Amino acid sequence: MENSESTSTALLGSDRRPAQLEAFGRLLDVLNRLRAECPWDKKQTLQTLRHLTIEETYEISDAILRDDLPDLKKELGDVMLHLIFYARIAAEKGAFDIADVLNAQCEKLIYRHPHIYGDVQADDEEAVKRNWEQLKLAEKGNTTGVLGGVPTSLPALVKAMRIQEKARGAGFDWEQPAQVWQKVQEELSEFGDEYSHGDATRMNAEKAADEFGDLLFSLVNFARFAGINPEEALERTNRKFISRFQYLETAAAAANQRLADLSLAQMDVYWEEAKRRPAQPNPSV
Repeated sequence: MENSESTSTALLGSDRRPAQLEAFGRLLDVLNRLRAECPWDKKQTLQTLRHLTIEETYEISDAILRDDLPDLKKELGDVMLHLIFYARIAAEKGAFDIADVLNAQCEKLIYRHPHIYGDVQADDEEAVKRNWEQLKLAEKGNTTGVLGGVPTSLPALVKAMRIQEKARGAGFDWEQPAQVWQKVQEELSEFGDEYSHGDATRMNAEKAADEFGDLLFSLVNFARFAGINPEEALERTNRKFISRFQYLETAAAAANQRLADLSLAQMDVYWEEAKRRPAQPNPSV
């Protein structure tokens, strides 16, 4: 049996290109037939596919977090189908086809990598990212500003990360992680003051929400400086909580106890047992 290194070398070899092109063409042929003959596929529009694509994208993310490569292969196929489906519908409207999409992407990559395809110097990742954002802004004619390209529909945590990355690309950023951590402490204090140290009767709910948002934004900023993706970090904690809570339910049932009948102290015994268990595979959410 080939080891993983030799397998990856074989998959990356130039002799795989004919097979890759053939497989891509086969998928185009399959979709074209489905679009022509299948009642469901014939009814689909850009709008009806949109929410399905979002769901498939989250399934890719889920497979990555679980490090499940067989499942990732399946989910990538689902998204690939959606991409060529969109291009097929656009072609029916006379707008563009999949060749236009791929060629436009190639041109964009070449344009935004002048350190590879031109004579621009970029010695590290940060320089590459700065060049990328500046070129992207130039493409849009700077009509929407540095932050205009951040999609409004992004989840708030991901959007905060993108906002901060784009601002950094424009040179607007903290210089040292210590400065960011000081800002986190400042925002935590301001939220605490607004929350009145837990006295809900004295709390201005709208103002407290504003301060909490500032606190979250500063934490995302610090995560960025620490090299942590906050979205992935929070999802890992979600999964860890689910795994431990499921153990709590299972352990209580094994002892012929109803979870609702247990005191918090009794639940905490099971919770501590769950924390001592070896790390479990991430459960599906």
